[in-house]
Amino acid sequence: EPVFETMGQSSAHQQWNPKLIIYQMIALQCLYYVTLGLFLGASHVLLGTSLSLDHFFTALHMNPQSATGWIGIASSIMTALVGSLTMAVIVEKSRKCLDFGATIYIFHLFICSITRGCPNSWDWWVVHLVGLVVMVVLGEYMCSRIEMRDIPLVSL
Repeated sequence: EPVFETMGQSSAHQQWNPKLIIYQMIALQCLYYVTLGLFLGASHVLLGTSLSLDHFFTALHMNPQSATGWIGIASSIMTALVGSLTMAVIVEKSRKCLDFGATIYIFHLFICSITRGCPNSWDWWVVHLVGLVVMVVLGEYMCSRIEMRDIPLVSL
């Protein structure tokens, strides 16, 4: 049975498919880190900032009192913006955006806690909460716009 066989069906006819949900979540989580890496890598190349896993998993580089801190903050927010677009493409349903968005950030918190300890900076929490809100609200908006498109009818 193909995993993506339910894609494109209306939600009334769509059955719960745990494999599809897991694959969507893996895709979104991977794209979250790839996007964050691209933004942090671009700042490294263009601005000469340092680059390490600490930028991904600690609050050390999200300090609004420094220029490099603002680069980390901007990278996280831009990742959320791109995440809302990827959510609209992968998830396709506005009612699922909050679930998927929250799961991305909960997994990120879990990974941060395992690798470098639970973040203890207000800056980290505020940036990621804002990122979550941006990702969910824009994702829901874009998904609803896609859902509201006219269905083309074939003229006979």
